[in-house]
Amino acid sequence: MGQPVGRESGEGHDSAGATQPGLPPGQRLQRGWPVTHYGPVPKFRPERWEFRVFGATAGGGKHCWTHEEFTALPYTTVVADLHCVTKFSMLGAEWGGIPARTILDLAPPADDVTHVMVWAEYGFSSNLRLSDFASEQVLFATHKDGELLTAEHGFPLRLIVPHLYAWKGPKWVRGVEYMTADRRGFWEERGYHNIGDPWQEQRYSYQEEAGDGPGL
Repeated sequence: MGQPVGRESGEGHDSAGATQPGLPPGQRLQRGWPVTHYGPVPKFRPERWEFRVFGATAGGGKHCWTHEEFTALPYTTVVADLHCVTKFSMLGAEWGGIPARTILDLAPPADDVTHVMVWAEYGFSSNLRLSDFASEQVLFATHKDGELLTAEHGFPLRLIVPHLYAWKGPKWVRGVEYMTADRRGFWEERGYHNIGDPWQEQRYSYQEEAGDGPGL
């Protein structure tokens, strides 16, 4: 894996927020990075870890990488925001890892795939439209600001989807399922919006409109 390069301490936005972009509606600026997740932090066992791509793949088979193989894939960085549905936003973080587009190239979906389900430890899941997953800033992150993620923040792998609320990018990711029809993930089944666009303030399922989710 390529070596991440940390940002200079003076780089970025000033503390007064004068150069920061506007926040999505209902969000507040967060200076630190709170730990938010459901359930316990899983224990990482590299010898057992595997990343899988399955479901409606172009060839009909399953693609697998060990931890060593996955982290040897081309490493890149993106500077992007993180917007939590609990109403805090972190702006301008540098995320390092493997682009979702790299996985799409190495394990192509079938032509009729419309959505993906991202699977994580303990059976946690999050559904995304294929177009959202394929966005150029979507990243399977291993680093933040040049440092390895901590276990509490998703080490060894978390998905970063900057243009959607942060719950759409699970911590402790283990694989991706290609789907030819949408179905709801863990939080979406529990009352959260099926799409989760922070700029539209799509927080809860009661806000969904026709076409936003399965059966609508």
